[in-house]
Amino acid sequence: MLKDLFSKKKRYATIPSERAKQQAPEGLMTKCQNCGTILYTKDFKKNLQVCPSCGHHHRMSAYERIDFLLDENSFVEYDKGMIGKNPLNFPDYDEKLASDRKKTKLNEAVVTGEGTINSYPVVIAIMDSRFRMGSMGAVVGEKITRAIEKAIELKRPLILFTASGGARMQEGVLSLMQMAKTSSALQMLNRAGGLYISIMTHPTTGGVSASFASLGDYNFAEPRALIGFAGRRIIEQTTRQELPEDFQTAEFLLKHGQLDKVIPRHDMKETLTKILDMHTPS
Repeated sequence: MLKDLFSKKKRYATIPSERAKQQAPEGLMTKCQNCGTILYTKDFKKNLQVCPSCGHHHRMSAYERIDFLLDENSFVEYDKGMIGKNPLNFPDYDEKLASDRKKTKLNEAVVTGEGTINSYPVVIAIMDSRFRMGSMGAVVGEKITRAIEKAIELKRPLILFTASGGARMQEGVLSLMQMAKTSSALQMLNRAGGLYISIMTHPTTGGVSASFASLGDYNFAEPRALIGFAGRRIIEQTTRQELPEDFQTAEFLLKHGQLDKVIPRHDMKETLTKILDMHTPS
């Protein structure tokens, strides 16, 4: 039903010669994590960090997604200064949080705010796997819940990009509570007649996949994104069955009815614009 909404365009990045690879200064070139192709970093980033040789979608930071998806200078961030604590006094957790803040320039594993996509106003939340592997702790759950409540208040569609290893073990049951908390907030959005678009990126696993990531009015994913609850090895050991090669990929979930569409990154903004237009009163 949705296939007619989407169009595909081929885009390419420059692949340098062998001589250029050998003479390149550090940082000038990037190696594809999937096929090993060496690319000029500048062209690779222009190509939205998608390998032109194999189509592999490399991970993007939250602000990189904001830059390519939202209209220029339209983003207003929510709750940027919210910082997590160590409620269980978990050993070395404070130091790990501080290290990730310094390394990523983020205070937590999700960035939330509002902006416009081709002039359509939205509330957006984007998880960033560089911070504690995008794990969901109390602050992540609180920021996402506040973004949902803001979408209700402003009567704007909510768009949420997930990238997570699941609930954050260092916060114990407080992290698990965020599954129910965010899901309850989404039910409030649904009752208010709001639109929720979920886009799952690599990886979306554990408690995130089992809660707000899978509750969209539209559930989308990027190509070959890993999506699942328990790991492949655990499932095979528990069921004593060999799983298909493409198990827990976005394409596998689409084939089995758990996704509405797998959308290449280059088509994401155009696709979201079409859906926002469909849901905007004339």
